Amino acid sequence: MIVDYHIHTARCGHAVGTVIEYVAEAKKNKLAEIGFSEHLPLYWIPQEKREPDFAMSDEELPIYISEVIQAKKDHPDLSIKLGIEADYIPGYEQELKKILASMPLDYVLGSVHFLGDWAFDDPDKIDQYQRHDINELYQRYFLQVQQAAASGLFDIISHPDLIKKFGFKPTTSNTELYRKTIQVIKANDLCVDVNAAGWRYPCAELYPSPEFLKLCYNYGVPVTLGSDAHKPEQVGEGLERAVAILKEIGYRQVATFRARKRIMVELG
Repeated sequence: MIVDYHIHTARCGHAVGTVIEYVAEAKKNKLAEIGFSEHLPLYWIPQEKREPDFAMSDEELPIYISEVIQAKKDHPDLSIKLGIEADYIPGYEQELKKILASMPLDYVLGSVHFLGDWAFDDPDKIDQYQRHDINELYQRYFLQVQQAAASGLFDIISHPDLIKKFGFKPTTSNTELYRKTIQVIKANDLCVDVNAAGWRYPCAELYPSPEFLKLCYNYGVPVTLGSDAHKPEQVGEGLERAVAILKEIGYRQVATFRARKRIMVELG
């Protein structure tokens, strides 16, 4: 079974396409199951200061939910799940917990896109990498991923090595940093998002790296799959290639979700 649990729509402000257009593409590509995981509104930032091309507005959130629920009803021949991608911001755990509890979600992707107020994966802010020691930046990033994993807020840790997006790599080995992060993920019974979008960016590598995934396998951490589609034609993109890597590592199952409960199925 090949699933795509990381799909965005135009509502996030930096993608195109409607829920129905993504559903049509998923059917065309013969996917067994898809999950929409739109970016949650930037809950830690006052509304008047939010950048509209980073995530949905508060007003759009209930519309997004209703669109996905309606798609489920209208397309019973395709398994469609309602997810959300939520940023982990240290110090705002209670606010996020309250928001997530208010929605009928199948799963929650936990992501780290911000270090302080720096959206480090925004191409318009790439110049800020020059202001940082890359080794220290990796330490800081993975510490925040560990905090996200330990927060109890999420079901899946999304693109866990996103910090490599623009090809900035540390001069030291990442192995122990990965190991410590994976141990926290395992201790909190979370799943890892195997995200094909990395192949579309300068890092030109799966998120997370094969080294990270081998350690996940060794520690018994389950995985799910995502294209991180921001256009309908990207639904399912790169997932067969990702599945081949997972099978080579030893994975034979993939995680799916319903009402925030994990269900393991055979990997396609």
